[in-house]
Amino acid sequence: MPLPTVILPGYFAAASDYRELEKSLVDRGFPTVTVPLGKGDWLPTFGGRSMVPILRQLDRTVKQMLQQYGVPQINLVGHSAGGWISRIYLGEKPYTIHGDVLEDAGLWEAHPYVNTLITLGTPHVSQERWTRKNLDFVKIHYPGAFHPQVRYVCAAGKAVFGKRGLGTWLAYKSYELTVGKGETWGDGITPVEAAVLDGAENLVLERVWHSPRSPGKWYGSPEVLPAWIEYLR
Repeated sequence: MPLPTVILPGYFAAASDYRELEKSLVDRGFPTVTVPLGKGDWLPTFGGRSMVPILRQLDRTVKQMLQQYGVPQINLVGHSAGGWISRIYLGEKPYTIHGDVLEDAGLWEAHPYVNTLITLGTPHVSQERWTRKNLDFVKIHYPGAFHPQVRYVCAAGKAVFGKRGLGTWLAYKSYELTVGKGETWGDGITPVEAAVLDGAENLVLERVWHSPRSPGKWYGSPEVLPAWIEYLR
């Protein structure tokens, strides 16, 4: 049996948004659970604040899966912001930059428990002022595929070319806030160049949109799963 998988939702997303993805993985033989977040759980993190409330629930879920299945490791799938929050969780550096936890909080240094980290449409860099403090912490302390014993897989969607026009303006502005330019390819929210990491196994997926609520197929759609599901074995 493959290692159990934990899904960490994207920013302001609830676990219920990932039920179809979770079921698809289970049906294909991958024991899977989504970190049980509701949209309200993200409110304390609004405006670039600490991700400690999310890390607490992630850590609790990972430890429950380790105990339930009697395994030494799990696979971690982080969608959107869930990807870079997962990288904080893996790392050794105490995430105390917001002054809300002590260095011995035990909400990081989890890389021994993670076999594979798959990020889906994750903005691993950002120039947006509210997220820079958190993302700079990750970028400075854990550049690229930082932990050699963890397999990093980064999926980037190539669905929308950002332009100043009807139907592409949101993508243009989102890409511009992320990498400083709007005229580039991405999944409608995260540009391709921000969704990949040096040293990772980087996948660029044609016509794949950002989230379950996107107008087209997204990373968790049944027809897209074959592009990355085998990395969970």
